[in-house]
Amino acid sequence: MLRTPKRGMALTPGSRRADTGHMPVRSESPSSILVVDDEPDIRELLGLLLQRAGHTVRLACDGREGLRALHSQPPDLVILDVTMPGLDGWQTLERIRDLSDVPVLMLTARSAELELVRGLRAGSDDYVVKPFRRQELLARVDALLRRTRGGVAGTPDAYADDAIEVDFAGYAVRLRGQDVALTPLEFRLLSTFVRHPYQVLSRAQLIDLSWDDPLHVSPDQVKLYVGYLRRKIDSELIQTVRGFGYRYVRPG
Repeated sequence: MLRTPKRGMALTPGSRRADTGHMPVRSESPSSILVVDDEPDIRELLGLLLQRAGHTVRLACDGREGLRALHSQPPDLVILDVTMPGLDGWQTLERIRDLSDVPVLMLTARSAELELVRGLRAGSDDYVVKPFRRQELLARVDALLRRTRGGVAGTPDAYADDAIEVDFAGYAVRLRGQDVALTPLEFRLLSTFVRHPYQVLSRAQLIDLSWDDPLHVSPDQVKLYVGYLRRKIDSELIQTVRGFGYRYVRPG
């Protein structure tokens, strides 16, 4: 069973969690993200997901603790749950806006349009409905960071080396000048690899970062789809590290 981090605990890209069994994924430009949610399982999930994406994460279990964390060490982004006891998400957002213009991503179990409008009018920057898809949430986080940093964030808009060109926004791939047709899953896998060149990614990490529904994916499926991807691009670009996982090696 995964342990819930203690209150105020910061998860950093360089830390190793003994109960996860693998190292987190690093990004080239990590950001500080504050997660405020009263549900321990959601806090744990968000903390590990964002940590593996390369961010430094701080966790708060309610609005008041979140405001204290915001005041003591301003983050680059706040992920804020709407429904919390005591100081709820709306009240917490109002007080955040009195202190800071930090981007805020709201989490809620309600998908009604009125809730979305209320959140945006109250000063939130984006809105995700629970249960959320992991890749969608990461994409929204990256988009908010890019927007507030003038286009500079942990995830670039494109990648290129001597062999591969990847347009993340346009879902396009070129191999040595020729277009390559990939399925959505193959594209997500390739994107994960090129965003972390030379880093050995375990099958568990690839599941977390590339599958929308990781709970129903087996390690054998990772091997299968990595094989599909290698057939469509230069197989030497993705190396197998026996007993650990796979890594993308830039040519040249």
